[in-house]
Amino acid sequence: MPYRQTIQELEAATLTNAREGLSEKEAAARLQRFGGNELEKKKEESLLKKVAEQFNDPMILILILGAVISIFLHEVMDSVIIVAVITINALIGVFQEWKAEKALHALEKMTAMKAVVKRDGQLKQIDAADLVLGDLVFLEAGNFVPADLRLIETVHLKVEESSLTGESVPVDKDASARYPKDQTLPLADQKNMAFSSTIVLDGNAAGLVVATGMDSEIGKIAKLLQHEEKLLTPLQRRLAELSKVLGALSVIICAAIFVIAVIQKRDLFEMLLTSISLAVAAIPEGLPAVVTISLALGVQKMSDHHAIARKLHAVETLGQVSVICTDKTGTLTQNRMTVVAYYLNGKIQSASQKVPERRLKEGFYLCGNAKLDAEGVIGDPTEVALMRWALDNGVDAAQIIRQFPRVAEIPFDSRRKRMSTVHQTGLEKIVYVKGALESVLPLCTHLWQDGRRVELTTPMRRQIEEAAAQMAGEALRVLVLATRTVASLDESQFETRLCFIGMAGMIDPPKEGVKEAIALAHKAGIDVVMITGDHPETALAIGRQLGIAQSLAQVLTSVQMQDLSDDQLAQACQHIRIVARATPQDKVRIVKAYRLDEKIVAMTGDGVNDAPSLKQADVGIAMGSGTEVSRQTSDLILTDDNFATIISAVEEGRNIYLNIQKAVLYLLSCNLGEITTLFLAIVLMPVAPAPLSAIQILWINLVTDAFPALSLAAEPQDPYIMDQKPRAATESLFANGGWAFMVLNGLYIGTISLVAFKFGSAYDVRTAHTMTFMVLSIAQLFHSLNLRSLDHSIFRVGIFRNKLLLATFVIGVALQVMVVNLPIFQLILKTAALDWVCWGIVFGLSASLILINEISKLFNPVNHNWRSDSRNS
Repeated sequence: MPYRQTIQELEAATLTNAREGLSEKEAAARLQRFGGNELEKKKEESLLKKVAEQFNDPMILILILGAVISIFLHEVMDSVIIVAVITINALIGVFQEWKAEKALHALEKMTAMKAVVKRDGQLKQIDAADLVLGDLVFLEAGNFVPADLRLIETVHLKVEESSLTGESVPVDKDASARYPKDQTLPLADQKNMAFSSTIVLDGNAAGLVVATGMDSEIGKIAKLLQHEEKLLTPLQRRLAELSKVLGALSVIICAAIFVIAVIQKRDLFEMLLTSISLAVAAIPEGLPAVVTISLALGVQKMSDHHAIARKLHAVETLGQVSVICTDKTGTLTQNRMTVVAYYLNGKIQSASQKVPERRLKEGFYLCGNAKLDAEGVIGDPTEVALMRWALDNGVDAAQIIRQFPRVAEIPFDSRRKRMSTVHQTGLEKIVYVKGALESVLPLCTHLWQDGRRVELTTPMRRQIEEAAAQMAGEALRVLVLATRTVASLDESQFETRLCFIGMAGMIDPPKEGVKEAIALAHKAGIDVVMITGDHPETALAIGRQLGIAQSLAQVLTSVQMQDLSDDQLAQACQHIRIVARATPQDKVRIVKAYRLDEKIVAMTGDGVNDAPSLKQADVGIAMGSGTEVSRQTSDLILTDDNFATIISAVEEGRNIYLNIQKAVLYLLSCNLGEITTLFLAIVLMPVAPAPLSAIQILWINLVTDAFPALSLAAEPQDPYIMDQKPRAATESLFANGGWAFMVLNGLYIGTISLVAFKFGSAYDVRTAHTMTFMVLSIAQLFHSLNLRSLDHSIFRVGIFRNKLLLATFVIGVALQVMVVNLPIFQLILKTAALDWVCWGIVFGLSASLILINEISKLFNPVNHNWRSDSRNS
């Protein structure tokens, strides 16, 4: 077992070098031989099986049986055409599935986990799926462990192993741990191992890969869970259920049509085929596919605008978001800190003035973990700013490191809001403490003033606090520096009886476009809440700049939150727009408070401690520059770390939902129109022949269903979409009159088709059939243009904006003209050539659907009567 082996034994077993790693050549060979570092997925269905599944429907099978019977009744052409149309429909279904799967595979590729390895002696980042046995992997806080590793080096490494052991308590890891060869330990006790899928909470490490994919410990568990179910989004589930209900209703109506036809002594076999064909055409089996493709293509669009949606449901939920809780640094601001002022000897000075006090600039340089290399200063933006400021004020980097070597450190954490470093200086050790005013000043008993140490009095404290408030009011982030000397490395002495030295004030300018994005969010009915670790005054000053908040009454601090119950916090959140001095735990409470008030919450985060709040939110949004844990926990990743991208993603999410709504209403209106045509004809004209044949119904389903619906799903963004308030999470696609809209349009399509039948009857039965056939199909194509906008005239939104829909319309109409005029189609579909009068009636009746809907929009130009939101509110 790897945990019982020495490093040398492990090197021999895995044929690797624990210092240099594998060569690229050897890694490629092992990847080819053993496969990738991935858990087995459900095997994809073959193309043949996908095609076969399209016929796995009782109604289709009955129709095929009818086609077979037609052969025996010498209606060979009918039989061939029925089978051909069903086959073409099946191929369209397979194409839709393939398109959706292709988009989803692209999504998986975009969000693939990465790993840092050493190969050929060089550090590089690769896809975690390409890790092989013997790879040398490097870990740091915020990483997921990408494979089972035998640790060879650890520095304060803490790992959370709940995915394997169920225990959420962090486990301390130690590469130097050794175990007897005959000792068997449970996973939780193997201190020199890190296992795939666990999370690095703190520290860093290096380790050799000892197991990948299904051979890893998580892989062994996965073998027991081979029944992988395809997860559907909430909207997909609702529409799948709706399809079943509507399908059942369609079957009942079609059965009723057949029964009535039998009573009327019509041709039994012909009406059986017609009824079944109508049922097949009317069942909206394409709805789930349209939704999946729309969501997946929306994901692709988002990725082009720096937002990677990791989960399809996030695309749906984005359109419902009513509150965005956002970090400040790096999201609203540029994350490029610059020291612009400092406080020393009782005065606030501009950073352009040189710092006379050596301890202030040297202390800020030493008390931090930024690094100076050939490319400049790198590290945390705050520490980078302080180090650059110190260097600009004459600090000699090489000399100060030699003169004051670091011998101990108490790292910064969000709870303490400070950090301390200890440096050797002769026989003594000097401690520097850097942090927030309220965290450091209470620890101070003295003040460094004009080169000497004096007792810190109450008036002096008040003066420091007033100066800090003044700097914070100018949107500066204020950090305090204090010091003391100690004789030993007893940590309990490091942060007591400190001597206050001074403060530095830094500014982090807002990102370009953020203020406008926040204004757009407010216009769209979305509240923006800034969550920051800054002082309340600093946070408010930035909030004012960005239009988030205007007064301290809109600011809540972490300390104030602790005094509020969950219900009180939910009440407070109705007017709070800034949370200052916030901790990761506060973020979780904020999300819960908003959700208690039935808000749909988006939360941003970038650190390992942000994972709980990202999970708790309806949409967790991670920064592309954040930790691996935050990215893998999130629903959406911002590759440019920009708040404006969130608003763009919300806009895209709303548009995707709106387009799905258009496609659904189109499909159901058209299906209802087909049922209405045949049902009314049978009921109202008992002696007249049926207005449509089985083949004509199937042809209409082929030409007017799938492609116009998919074209509507690709409709360009509605320019008015962000003038609306967020829709409710429980809102139906048919809310506030949607059903009425669908039913009225469906009934109208059916009615004008029968009007065409009456006109055609003046010529002959075949002409009547043909005109009904033409109006029913061409009216549906015109109806697809109606649904380009649910509120505005199609002439206002631009006739040529959706080129795909326009092409579908033109091709569809051309096909209908062709089937009337070409002899081969006249034979197959039993159509007759129409004269100009008939064509005029066909196009006049079909286009009247545009006129009816345009009049409706004219009377309600801004707020269409079946939409649930109000742009005027």
